[in-house]
Amino acid sequence: MREMVKNVLVLGALALASSAAAADDFKLSNNQRISCGRGLSAGKLSTATCRSYAYLFNVKTSEYFRCSVSLSMTRDTKEIISTQSDGACVKKPRIFDTDGSYTFDATETEPPNTNSFFGSGGYAIWASDIAAQKLRGCITITTGLGGEVSKCIDMKFE
Repeated sequence: MREMVKNVLVLGALALASSAAAADDFKLSNNQRISCGRGLSAGKLSTATCRSYAYLFNVKTSEYFRCSVSLSMTRDTKEIISTQSDGACVKKPRIFDTDGSYTFDATETEPPNTNSFFGSGGYAIWASDIAAQKLRGCITITTGLGGEVSKCIDMKFE
C-alpha cells in the first residue's frame, strides 16, 4: 500500500511538472495597444468604441494567437443607452517550420484614418530563435476585401 501511494504521488508530481512546463510555452506580447474612436448618430446619440490587441506566442512552435477585445458605448445627452463588448483570439500559423526556443514581439498599425487605404491597416510580428542568430519579421495587411496578406522575411546579418 505504501508503495502504491508513493507511485501515485510521483505520477501526480510528474503531471504537475508537465502542465507547468506547458504553461511556460506561452508568452504574452509586451506591446499591447488600445485605440478609441467616437461617432455621432442621428438624434444626438454619441458612440465611443475602444479596441485593444495582444498576442499570445508559443515559444516552442512559433505559432501565435492574435487576440482582441472591444467595448462600445452609446449614449445621449443624459444617459448611457447601451454597451457592447466582444473578445476572442484567432490562431495564426507558425512563423518557423521547426520547433525550437523562440522569443517574439508584436505591434499594431495606427487606428483607421484618412491615410488608411486598406481598412484597419495591419500588424507586424518579430520572432527570433534564442539558440541561434535567426530572426524573422512578418507583416500582415488587411486587404479591405475580406482577407489578409501576410509575408515573413528571414533577416540577413551582414
